[in-house]
Amino acid sequence: MTEEEIFAVIRAQIVEVLPETAGIDITLDHSMRDLGANSIDRMDVVIAAQDELGITVPGAALTRAEDLRSLVAVFRSHLSTHA
Repeated sequence: MTEEEIFAVIRAQIVEVLPETAGIDITLDHSMRDLGANSIDRMDVVIAAQDELGITVPGAALTRAEDLRSLVAVFRSHLSTHA
């Protein structure tokens, strides 16, 4: 799965959880906090994206994700090691 495909899943989940972001050009450089997500919103996005991607990423690995680019990288590395 490409980085763009993973990002598309994450972006769709962000819009689902935070409908007010629908008109925003969400980029890899945004953090979910930048987009107005509180800690529960961020958890909802991450869990839903993992469900859609069919993976489970340990919480310790997720703590490294400072922005959407790093979240995509964490998901992608987990997908490639568990493919």
